[in-house]
Amino acid sequence: MSDPAHTSGDAAPQGGLRARHALLKRLADVVSLPTSRINAFERAVTGDLLVEMLRLASHEDRKRVAARLAPLAELPNALARMLLRDEPDIAGLLIEQCASLSDADLTACARDAGTEHRFMMANRRALSEVVTETLMSFGESQVIEAVLRNNTARLSQVAVEGVVGLSRTERSLCPHLLKRPELRPSGAYVMFWWCGPEDRRTILQRFAVSREVMQEIAEDVFALAAEENWQDPVARKALQFIERRQRNRAAVDKSPYADLEQAVAAAAHHGLTRETATEISYLAGLKPVTGAKILGDAGGEPLAILCKAAGLSKGDLTGLWRSMRRLEVTEDGGVDPVWERVQITYDMLAVDRAQTVLRYWNWSLSSALTPALLRAIRDGEEEALDDYSAPERAAMLALAENFGR
Repeated sequence: MSDPAHTSGDAAPQGGLRARHALLKRLADVVSLPTSRINAFERAVTGDLLVEMLRLASHEDRKRVAARLAPLAELPNALARMLLRDEPDIAGLLIEQCASLSDADLTACARDAGTEHRFMMANRRALSEVVTETLMSFGESQVIEAVLRNNTARLSQVAVEGVVGLSRTERSLCPHLLKRPELRPSGAYVMFWWCGPEDRRTILQRFAVSREVMQEIAEDVFALAAEENWQDPVARKALQFIERRQRNRAAVDKSPYADLEQAVAAAAHHGLTRETATEISYLAGLKPVTGAKILGDAGGEPLAILCKAAGLSKGDLTGLWRSMRRLEVTEDGGVDPVWERVQITYDMLAVDRAQTVLRYWNWSLSSALTPALLRAIRDGEEEALDDYSAPERAAMLALAENFGR
């Protein structure tokens, strides 16, 4: 490499500042020298002097220096901090091109700079979990969407859970979040309640998982729990999630109906009342709050999931649909698109997978509803989600709108 003291192109664009312009370029050249020509301490001292000069330099001079330094494999920390907080077109040169920036450099820039800086950073390659979590913590939809679209970025579970909660009000984030490999079924199941038809279909196709492996490894545990008379509530709840049977046999003894089909037939004949809905929920192995959420859903897909999981026929599904006085045909005689989607959902799901979704809903929407959580939902404390377990967070998010919020 040629000596930086004799490089060309030193002429300043403005008269009277030729010496300043030349010195800025020479110092940038010195910082750019390889380690065979300059040691780390010399580079740091040169960088400190360059920072002091850049504080009073013009926008164009700062931009030239940033462009010169962006490709470097080693950049003095003070210099990086200053340029990363500069105007977006200057900082962007480093954000987009400088591979030597550390997670500490990027997170500090995300915290100290503005939305435009964070948006550019969201498109940077190979972002770590630490950086993406910081970027997404500001709740800026444009930045979050850019991070979700960035296939080379890695997301932490904390960040993913935060976006799941945000997607309840920022629905445009749903399709991008559903494509992320970091999203887990628990997050997808709760998102289902506010997703549109296409996103709901994606959730069922990707996240409605089988419980076959769990059923195989726990097969003998059911007998052990029965010997203990099901006294352990922790084991009982887990086994209720795993078991193959969906319907609640004990509920039949207390019900005015002989079975679930008879309750559905009564609803189809007389219309769905609150009492009948409660009986259908109990007989299907659900708590009334879960049943109410399913039966009240405008999209209708949860009803198809309930019927498939509980072993109800397509005729039973039709009877329940009619009991709620939902449309089956359009004014021109065609099949109502919502009803058509409900039937497709019923046909596409295997019983075991439908049960997985249904049981997670029942687990999160009922067993997690402690008095403290109910107060938190009513008081709108979604920002305190870190204080709650996964099913409690799901219940808080899914039921928040039920409390008039």
